[in-house]
Amino acid sequence: MTGSGEIIGDLVQGALTARAVEPVQGEAQDGHTHEAACLNCGTGLIGSHCHACGQPAHVHKTISAFFHDLAHGVFHFEGKIWRTLPMLAWHPGRLTREYIDGRRASYVSPIALFLFIVFLTFALFSLAGKPIHFNDSKDWFTSTGNASGEAAAQQRLAALTSELVAAQKAGQPTAAIEGQIAGAEGALAGIKAEKKLELPSEIAKSDNPSDRNFADSVNAAWQKATTNPDLAFYKVQSSAYKYSWLLIPLSVPFVWILFPFNRRFRLYDHTVFVTYSLSFMLIFLAAMTALNTWTVLGKFLPALSLYVPFHMHRQLRETYSLSRAGALWRTFALSIFGIIVLTLFGITVLALSMT
Repeated sequence: MTGSGEIIGDLVQGALTARAVEPVQGEAQDGHTHEAACLNCGTGLIGSHCHACGQPAHVHKTISAFFHDLAHGVFHFEGKIWRTLPMLAWHPGRLTREYIDGRRASYVSPIALFLFIVFLTFALFSLAGKPIHFNDSKDWFTSTGNASGEAAAQQRLAALTSELVAAQKAGQPTAAIEGQIAGAEGALAGIKAEKKLELPSEIAKSDNPSDRNFADSVNAAWQKATTNPDLAFYKVQSSAYKYSWLLIPLSVPFVWILFPFNRRFRLYDHTVFVTYSLSFMLIFLAAMTALNTWTVLGKFLPALSLYVPFHMHRQLRETYSLSRAGALWRTFALSIFGIIVLTLFGITVLALSMT
């Protein structure tokens, strides 16, 4: 029941957050008006909402109205969501272009949709996912791959030691061979540590005094993480949830690179494109997680994932009125940029989690 309570709470929170940024144009309005002036700003009323500040003319003060507002906040998308999601899934470029061009009353705004889907996705992760128990993973580290790697490292070290002895007898310089031996010893020690599940105590070193404080702080954070890896994993997941909005500013410059000198498209266009695209990717990831966790369709995930580049191609072509060839090479470039963005986001989240 705890997991179910968490996912419901996250969905409610996400919906209410989305409500805070979702415009009300085009939504059905409550016609009940009993005040002559707005209770918020005092402006004379001429309709169901104040034309100066936007507050409803009639303010409810009953418990039933409170829960009605809560339900309305959770399901505030009303008919919009059922028009937006099919368009996002099959005609993402048309949805993006219509929103950019000002036809917005029928659709959920990109930022409201993104916020709601972020809450939905991470709620599903919390419900379906399980923390990695590192202490139960020793069998993985004693696999055949590590055994063969250790044998190869030992052979390499033995060969370099023989070369060193021969060079010393011949009176030849040995500095280069000694450096290679140090590297081989380090590699062998790393493999042995993996087999024993022993992680290094330090991951950052610096001979420069000005960088030593930074290296010390990184190593201190690393030691905390290795002491309690399950807690570190939870912190990383929590940070990814809180800072998921960073995906938008990280992605926009890469989309701009695809149209660097085109005056038809502005940063606003790229921001709407990115936000709707990320919304789809997150909801697609949530759907794949649900399928893999609660159904027998997990074996079809590799085939289903092929829809991702198709979706990117379709959104690019419809949003920017591109030819097939133009959309194709931009899809390839955008796929590479997506990997770069995820890497940057992962490094940022890891740094925020460890510090």
